[in-house]
Amino acid sequence: MLSQDEARFPLVPTLRATRGVKGHRPVVGTWDNKDVVYSFAAVNMVTGHLTTRLLESAAAGKRRRGHSKTARSQQAFAAHLRDIARAYPAALGKPVVLPIDNAPWHQAAAITEILAAHPHLRLYRLPSYSPQLNLVERFWRVLRRRAPHTRLFTTMAELRAALRASLCYFQTMRHKGLSLLHSPRKKKAAKFTAA
Repeated sequence: MLSQDEARFPLVPTLRATRGVKGHRPVVGTWDNKDVVYSFAAVNMVTGHLTTRLLESAAAGKRRRGHSKTARSQQAFAAHLRDIARAYPAALGKPVVLPIDNAPWHQAAAITEILAAHPHLRLYRLPSYSPQLNLVERFWRVLRRRAPHTRLFTTMAELRAALRASLCYFQTMRHKGLSLLHSPRKKKAAKFTAA
């Protein structure tokens, strides 16, 4: 069983609490840019093996004609499924179950063709608006803290390099990724007010 999903990482930094020198406020630059990198990832729930693919998406003014975001995402998801089929071949004799959400790029003729060519790949559709059922969401939260939070990237290559470095870290330190996926969720303590 794999846990599969996509996430977007903007070139403009996202802000969060960070450590700094006492008495000096940390400063993070920003600029007006809408470029993002989409990351497709599938995590093996037993071994922690990652299968990933990055897709660069330029801002609306820089897009090529005839290439919509959905069409590009469909092509990237199809390539991601081919990567998964290579990583988990049918010769192993076990079906590969991939939970997916209801994103429009999960429904295309190219996806159907790949599933027909690799019958051991099985897509399992999750209910709408239920990201908590897909455990890879925990991985995205940590990856966002590790790679793009409070860092200003001037080029897409810098952002891709930071994402690749973080993905390589979790690929080599598989026990860290597995501990993220299998740890029980922290429950919020109930707040009681005196009447």
